[in-house]
Amino acid sequence: MSESSLFSSFDLGPVTLANRLVMAPLTRNRAGAGMVPTDLMAEYYGQRASTGLIITEASQVSQQGQGYQDTPGIYTAAQVEGWRKITDAVHTQGGKIYLQLWHVGRVSHVDLQKDGAAPVAPSAIRAETKTVVNNGFVDVSEPRALNLDELPGIIDDFRRAAANAIEAGFDGVEVHGANGYLLDQFAKDGANHRTDIYGGSIENRARLMIEVTEAVANAVGPERTGVRLSPVSPANGIETSDPQPLFEHIVEKLDALGIAYIHVVEGATGGPRDVAPFDYDALRTRFRGAYIANNGFDQTLAEKHLTNGKADLIAFGRPFIANPDLVARMKKGVALAQVDPQTLYGGGAKGYTDYPIAESVG
Repeated sequence: MSESSLFSSFDLGPVTLANRLVMAPLTRNRAGAGMVPTDLMAEYYGQRASTGLIITEASQVSQQGQGYQDTPGIYTAAQVEGWRKITDAVHTQGGKIYLQLWHVGRVSHVDLQKDGAAPVAPSAIRAETKTVVNNGFVDVSEPRALNLDELPGIIDDFRRAAANAIEAGFDGVEVHGANGYLLDQFAKDGANHRTDIYGGSIENRARLMIEVTEAVANAVGPERTGVRLSPVSPANGIETSDPQPLFEHIVEKLDALGIAYIHVVEGATGGPRDVAPFDYDALRTRFRGAYIANNGFDQTLAEKHLTNGKADLIAFGRPFIANPDLVARMKKGVALAQVDPQTLYGGGAKGYTDYPIAESVG
């Protein structure tokens, strides 16, 4: 593979991506009333449409699935209409865009839940993490364990949300199975102490993630379905005693479903890549679809990963926040702008749509 491989096209299921760069999901907390995507969000995503694939910020599949203030949903008609403005903005610029489907599980707060109910989880174990409510960071609330008869409803929430995403014009969807949220909570034994068919063994703990993905794939087509995984990331207080066999099993099951890609956080989300030993090549060899590598990449490491066959696509997160023209900057060797950390979460256009295009890029 040549040195310019990062900018070569790639066929992802039924869509052809203009380059191998992926804009990773980035929570920005700017949804409007009713958790409806806004015109400002359409401008933001449209500005970044030159990337091969945009994967949107995580979007809750139900009110119960919300864990942070002002994050968008994909479960009401108004939300679908809001997202359609965004897909139109991206497609007008020739881009491709997937929606990430989200249920946060225990990473939530009673103020975000209907009638102040407790967040839900595989087991009643509180996460050691914080969330954003009422314009501030607070500890997450104590969760309750989901009853067995509630799980089909959650699977159906994902299925319905996926269908809504296609109605809104998305090219596909990504199931969020990473970063200590609900599906990751079920998979990892630090959060899952169940004794029924969704707890105990690797096969049981992986069951909900596989069932959700199968339902989504049946709704929109496996060729338009991806899954995000984070085998060893400690995000949101999550941990497991058996990451290697657990995720080899999960990937084998996802491969059998024929989905388009797996999107793997290599290391600690937003942190070091070497946080814990893990053989990511073992996942790649078990999966016939595309492999998106994520976490801590600069252009040099991205090119190396592609050249060595360790990934098909490379996801970048924060660089896309301050560099809507990231693809062009990398192509021409233009220095990257830096993120304003004060404007990451919530607010308006400042630190969101006002990052400039580099004059030397054009």
